[in-house]
This record gives sequence, C-alpha cells and structure tokens, in this order.
Amino acid sequence: MDTLSLLGIAAGLSMDALAVSIASGAMLKRRHVYHALRMAAFFGIFQSLMPALGWYAGHRLRSLITQADHWVAFAVLAVVGGKMIRESYKLGGEADDRAGEHPTGRLLLLSLATSVDAAAVGLGFAFLRVEIVYPILVIGGVTFALCLAGGLIGSRLGHRCERKIGLVGGLILIAIGVKILVEHLGQ
Repeated sequence: MDTLSLLGIAAGLSMDALAVSIASGAMLKRRHVYHALRMAAFFGIFQSLMPALGWYAGHRLRSLITQADHWVAFAVLAVVGGKMIRESYKLGGEADDRAGEHPTGRLLLLSLATSVDAAAVGLGFAFLRVEIVYPILVIGGVTFALCLAGGLIGSRLGHRCERKIGLVGGLILIAIGVKILVEHLGQ
C-alpha cells in the first residue's frame, strides 16, 4: 500500500476523533497544552490499536465486528454527548472535571467509540495482506497530530462561550454517533 493512500485512510479514520477533540477541548476550564496532548495521545493510541486488533482478528471476527461496531459507537457517543449537554445546563455551566481535564474513563470511552471503525480497516489490511506495523504508525501519528490541533483549537474557542460550547459539543458527539449508525444501517 502506498503512503499517499495510507495517509488518506488515516485522515479519514481520524475525522471523528478530531471533531470530538475540538468539542472536548472546548469543555476544558483551563487552557494547557498538556490537556490537548493527553487527548491526542488517547485518540492516537486507540486509532493505532484498533486496526492492529482488526488485522489480528482476520476472518473469524469480521461478522461480529461489522454487525455491532455502529451500535457500540452510537451508544457511547450518545451517552457521553448527553452528559455533556446536561453539564452545560448546570448552574454556572460548571462541569464535573475536577482538575480541569477530562477524566480518564471518559477519554477511554471516547477513544474507543471513535476508533471502532478502524478495526474494520485492520480487517481489510489483513485481507489485502498488508504488513500492519507501518499503517498503525501512520494512522496513530496522523490522529495524534490532528487531535492535538483540535484540542488546542477547541480550548481557545471554549473560553469565549463556555456554557454554549458544552451544549454544542454534546450535540456534535450525538450527531457523530447518529452518522455512524445511519452509515452502517444504510449499507
């Protein structure tokens, strides 16, 4: 597989994580590069792991993954998005992120939800007999870079309109979940 095609795949896979990074960055109470780096690392690692898992799963798990991935992603994004919307309506718009960063559990759920499709790409790589190490490095690197930028952009936007951005961020997450569900049910 050529590098240009791989970069296109990586960019496509990272778009949901980028949107979530922007929305999540906007929810942060403090603007620090550390928070954006942390989010980018979670998303980059998961976007690397899922194609590797898909690649190793091969033909056996293909039907299970393709039948359930859209439901899992939709459910997780809808729950997290709903929580963000609810938090945006709390008195003063205060979120429950104690240290001004997203809890590890939330980042894990968001990372999983936005990377489930990458497992299917890994299955495709297995069918095409593509060696997996280079693709997972490229996918993880592209996702990390885009999500770092997204987290920083979201952080800057969020401080201008903190209360409304929680609502918008939650709606974005739910919309991404609906998009994933509709795309897969339409196939």
